[in-house]
Amino acid sequence: MPNAPTEPAALSHRRTWLLLAGAFVTFAVGAGSMHAYTVFLVAFIEAFGWTRADVSVAYAVSQLVTGTSSPLVGVLVDRLGPRRLILIGGAVLALGAFATSHATSLWQIDVLYGVVMTLGANCLGLVVFVPLLSRHFVRRRGMAVSIVQSANGFARAYSAPVTTLMIDGLGWRGAYLWQGVFVAVVIAPLAMLFRGTERSAARSSADAQGWTLPQASRTPHFWLLMAVYLFTGLGSFLVALHQLAFAIDVGFDKLYAAGVLGAGAFLSLPGVIVTGTLSDYVGREISAIVTYGTSIIGVVCALLITSPDQHVLLWLHACFFGLTWGARGPAITAKTADLFPGPHLGTILGVITIGTGAGAALGAWMAGFVFDVTGSYRVAFWLSILFYLCGTVAFWALRRPPAVRA
Repeated sequence: MPNAPTEPAALSHRRTWLLLAGAFVTFAVGAGSMHAYTVFLVAFIEAFGWTRADVSVAYAVSQLVTGTSSPLVGVLVDRLGPRRLILIGGAVLALGAFATSHATSLWQIDVLYGVVMTLGANCLGLVVFVPLLSRHFVRRRGMAVSIVQSANGFARAYSAPVTTLMIDGLGWRGAYLWQGVFVAVVIAPLAMLFRGTERSAARSSADAQGWTLPQASRTPHFWLLMAVYLFTGLGSFLVALHQLAFAIDVGFDKLYAAGVLGAGAFLSLPGVIVTGTLSDYVGREISAIVTYGTSIIGVVCALLITSPDQHVLLWLHACFFGLTWGARGPAITAKTADLFPGPHLGTILGVITIGTGAGAALGAWMAGFVFDVTGSYRVAFWLSILFYLCGTVAFWALRRPPAVRA
């Protein structure tokens, strides 16, 4: 293994937990803005008459941009630190939301949401915070990453009902406008929480070598991790983007379905934290396999729903799928930090994250395409199960640490 990184200058216990809390809230703000698209998708279909595949393109573009821009975000966070990226990302995200409120055609939605807002949100995401937190929560790395990752599930949970109410009261344009206002107001105070962390990152880079991207890419573990991200993105987004549309098609009331799915998504908070923390004790692989199995149960429950009187199945689907939404993230991310520690972790993680962007993009678009061709989401849900099983196999292959190849 390359030379181990030296310990960073110690922060106070209170300071490290404040950084962790700040990372959670910041990630939740960015992720909430992006997850709201599952509700805007339905509004666009009603307002413009676009097909499911049409409105899925923006989300697919968003996931692809997330993956392809993550290496750049990783490099920037290694060099600039979280505070500057949060300020940049928040400004771009707010401007994107403002502009989207004036969109009049599909291509504008694709560009503004799929590219502009996504770039902003990606500067508020997990890649920005993992390098910092992994240096200060070494023994509890899985727990720390899981707490931040749970913000994604929290955002997914609150965004559906809140956005539904906002669209009902303000229209979709007004909802996007106020979304931009909210981001613009909160982002500067959140960025200030990370003041001084740039010096910590600079010292770590100067004092240690650790793994470099070329070294990591010569190991099978690097590509297995990318495959895990790819399969997980495919499995998750073949279902997640179209959950609300699926429930409405079956005959459930829109607000009721949004509430049920939102309640299920709230379970991801304890789900992600428990499985991430558990991975510190039983191993990343066991923790990940449990979450894959739980997600599969949730998808099976959706496959069994055929009429709007099957409320129990809708709740079971929402709870099982929601419980493990994002729950593999801490295990995958912590595993990456376990295997490739050092000051270049942000860069390495950013490149590996291309897998999840590609998988999520393809999965989101594929589900809409499958529906347009077959009139049902059943094939998409079966494909979700298949890709979750592929992710399980790939993760299990990561058990042994990599050897350095010069």
